[in-house]
Amino acid sequence: MTDSQPGSGPAIEEFDQARSEQYRFLARLLAAPPSAEMLQQIAQLQGDDSPLGHAFANLARAAAGADAKAVEREFFELFIGVGRGELLPYASFYQTGFLNERPLADLRGDLATLGVARAEGRHEPEDHIALLFEVMADFAAGEIVADEKTQAQFHARHVQPWAVQFFDDLAVAPSVAFYRPVAEIGRILTEIETRAFALAA
Repeated sequence: MTDSQPGSGPAIEEFDQARSEQYRFLARLLAAPPSAEMLQQIAQLQGDDSPLGHAFANLARAAAGADAKAVEREFFELFIGVGRGELLPYASFYQTGFLNERPLADLRGDLATLGVARAEGRHEPEDHIALLFEVMADFAAGEIVADEKTQAQFHARHVQPWAVQFFDDLAVAPSVAFYRPVAEIGRILTEIETRAFALAA
């Protein structure tokens, strides 16, 4: 979803690699419905005893019993719809009640400062939750070079104010089925990152 200059720093630690993979995984599911092949891969995921591990195990079970066409219809009803979907996954909407408002302008300014541009062929506003999670994935992977303070500020400004509410709404949306455990993973990850950045401040 984004084009950024590749980082030139040292190899990332295993913890940050896991963070990057989790963010990118969620970004992929929030940008488009999973294929039948991806559902098969998700069904093989293993969880652990942590809340996030339980959430991934729930998603694996959902994927094991899911039909790709049904999940595609669910994605359409949730995020696209006829006219509009059940949810609008944009920071501007959640923070102001309208699309294309000040949060989007602020985000574009911060992305420009970081050297990040919207990838060609993508037309949705940059404050879509999937794009924001891709940026966080690139931070964790070192693909966007930024110190921890810059990353914390980006998260506090563009993710923290609304992402948990979005995932709470997704979990109870009228058409939600497969995406309920996706919402659980997103909420837990956002809360973990919020606490971690606060402790590092």
